[in-house]
Amino acid sequence: MKVEAYIHSLKDHAHDCHVLGEAEIIRRIGDNLYLAEYQGVMCIAIYNPFVGRYYVDDVYGLLGSIF
Repeated sequence: MKVEAYIHSLKDHAHDCHVLGEAEIIRRIGDNLYLAEYQGVMCIAIYNPFVGRYYVDDVYGLLGSIF
């Protein structure tokens, strides 16, 4: 499912805030751990129920390219 999520690589370091982008959540792979795809790269994501958003780690949680 396509979701609006906080993407790690899009973080605004000048203002120390997260930036939203579109990612696809492929499937759940553990307790609050998801397989996600962002710009053709498979990575991990977690869901924060307090803000109702996914956090996609496309910097340290890379799983490889799908293209």
